[in-house]
Amino acid sequence: MEKLLIKSKSTTDSSYGFKPEDRPIEEHIDKGVINLDKPLGPTSHEIDSWVRRIFKSKKTGHGGTLDPKVTGVLPIGIDSATRVIQLLLPAPKEYVCLMRLHKDLSEDKINDIFNEFLGKIFQTPPLKSAVKRELRVRSVYYSDILEISGRDVLFKIGCEAGTYVRTYCHDIGEALGCGAHMAELRRTQVGPFNENEDLVTLQDITDAYYYWNVEGDESYLRKYILPMEKAADFLPKVLIKDSAVDAICHGANLASGGIVGLSESIKKGNTIAIFTLKGELVASAEALCDLENIIESSSGIVFDTKKVFMKPGIYPMMWK
Repeated sequence: MEKLLIKSKSTTDSSYGFKPEDRPIEEHIDKGVINLDKPLGPTSHEIDSWVRRIFKSKKTGHGGTLDPKVTGVLPIGIDSATRVIQLLLPAPKEYVCLMRLHKDLSEDKINDIFNEFLGKIFQTPPLKSAVKRELRVRSVYYSDILEISGRDVLFKIGCEAGTYVRTYCHDIGEALGCGAHMAELRRTQVGPFNENEDLVTLQDITDAYYYWNVEGDESYLRKYILPMEKAADFLPKVLIKDSAVDAICHGANLASGGIVGLSESIKKGNTIAIFTLKGELVASAEALCDLENIIESSSGIVFDTKKVFMKPGIYPMMWK
């Protein structure tokens, strides 16, 4: 976890709000996210609909759409957490892909071409995509070949949001001079969500809801549903005083005087997550200046509030 720098001293009143892990079960569900293992076949929107019916919730939303034939990590937000899931849209992604070459090639040549498809790459989205088909730049952070068996190449790729792995395979095939296509794809990570921690199936959450609703056992729901704060784990953080919380909930920008602590990685223009001293997610915001200026300032607006996730009235109004 990133180190937090302390700007001022403050305490929190236990009369207001809850630590995310201590919320009553109904609120835990309402402000919950699920690290769901999407199965092969249904669309991401169909998965949304099934989760909504399981919990009898009003709305659900997913982070980063997966095609029907793609499996893996699909974060789902429930009710109040639906808007929080939007924070994941620019988060980096990781996939494991099986690429099939159209001709036999040496492993050395395959490895050499993979090494060229790192860093900034140019891509044109495929015909079947939800975005405009125009050339754009995306970053590939790593692309590691796991196994080569004949014409099949299994690799793991970490990339910027909006990178099309199907196009990546096609372009590698073009560079190799033999052609290639994506045979299978599984997403293994979306920002702070990965397949090694807290990954659950539709059957898991169906059973968990039954144990709570019929037998009164909420332990499985608490295990499978994560606090919505998880979705902001990859963002730099700012902790604020109790006295500043309700003003932010009403859409106010954050002034220097309301800050208790903040991540040391913050730079001007960064999207950051604002938290209470109990660890509750309040809002996202844009940093208006660099860390040094924020630390040294004693007054003035330093963060521009973008999206508010906490409802007004949970903390007392101390700003009028």
